[in-house]
Amino acid sequence: MKKKLLSVLLCGAMLGTVLTGCGGNGEDSKEGSGNSSGGGQTYEGIELTDEEIELTVWESTAGADEFIIQAGEKFTEMFPNIKIEYVNVELGDSPGQIALDGPAGVGPDLFATPSNAVGQLVQSGHILPTQNEEYVNEQLLASCASAITLDGTMYGYPISADTYALFYNKDLIGDNEIPATFEELKEWCRTFNKENPDKHGFMMNPAIYYAYMFISKDGNYAFGPNGDDPASPNVNTEAAVEGMTEFQELREILDVPAADLAVSQCDGAFMSGTAAMYVTGLWNVANFQDAGIDFGVTTVPCLEGTDTPPASMSSARDMVVSAYSDYPNEAAAFGLFLISDEMQELRFELTGALPSVNTEVEADYVEGFLKQLEYAAPTPAIAKMNDYWEPMDAATANIWDGADVKKELDAAEKAILAE
Repeated sequence: MKKKLLSVLLCGAMLGTVLTGCGGNGEDSKEGSGNSSGGGQTYEGIELTDEEIELTVWESTAGADEFIIQAGEKFTEMFPNIKIEYVNVELGDSPGQIALDGPAGVGPDLFATPSNAVGQLVQSGHILPTQNEEYVNEQLLASCASAITLDGTMYGYPISADTYALFYNKDLIGDNEIPATFEELKEWCRTFNKENPDKHGFMMNPAIYYAYMFISKDGNYAFGPNGDDPASPNVNTEAAVEGMTEFQELREILDVPAADLAVSQCDGAFMSGTAAMYVTGLWNVANFQDAGIDFGVTTVPCLEGTDTPPASMSSARDMVVSAYSDYPNEAAAFGLFLISDEMQELRFELTGALPSVNTEVEADYVEGFLKQLEYAAPTPAIAKMNDYWEPMDAATANIWDGADVKKELDAAEKAILAE
């Protein structure tokens, strides 16, 4: 696909300030901690040991591993006494694994986790607050900063931003045909489906992660506007019922049971060229490119009565320092190094993931994600969010299959608030 240079700069609430890193010999320093002996080395104001040490870092595969390996080598070039060891622990497994390995003394110094797991990790005492928080806050995109902030304190160093958007197959729908609203989407799909009985005009997985853009209608965000009120899941409000009724009406143009719309099945439909439009994320870019699909990316359509795209869920891939690390200063310094412009550009090259900072990357699909990210709502980081997923996944599946919208949302609210 044709590439063009895009500046990862967001306006309004997404606007951040670019600061140039100080390198490995900044003048400001903080008191060392743990086994950090303070040998005169610093990175972004953090005092580092001059002992020979090795930091263990947990991360996933599929490019994320190569990023840690290459970034570790560059960090060691700056600080030859600090080696980085990559260990494969998948992103979704790390919160559970740290609870076992951390107290046993065999865990990592630094590990990747979804930003929505921060609350539980903090509550359980498994991770440490961000060091040099002021710098980190200024370096990050606003969505990433808010995603890792809990009760006014930041935890970790986000290494990528994430949300979903609308992919479309240019062989099936033209750039000038993309619907602006879900009502227009349904109208287009009625004709397309009739003319192409072996294809679908639109695909989506009906889990709450994607259905959240309907729940969030009119700013109806989970756990309040800041995502920090555990008493307010906001899943059965008037706005939520309206939004989920519109969600249910999509069954008309995608008459497939929820059980048959698993992510793997939806991915497969788009990769095989049998779906014109599909709501998914950056993680599928490489898959679609490998499949030879000529695709575009844009914001999701507007809901009824609105003139802006709905709030998709956004999150950050957060690199956090283990509370059990013997070298928290050095681990924090490596975390800071990973959000430098140079490392963020490297990560984009290796994984295709959106940088968490303001920097320049090359890819024609990025613009659609950046536009959607302007309207996205960070996934709440509070521990209560753990009680949200299962009841809401059940509710959205049942609603998709024709159940009463209000009854399902009332039951979900009750389950979420249950002690």
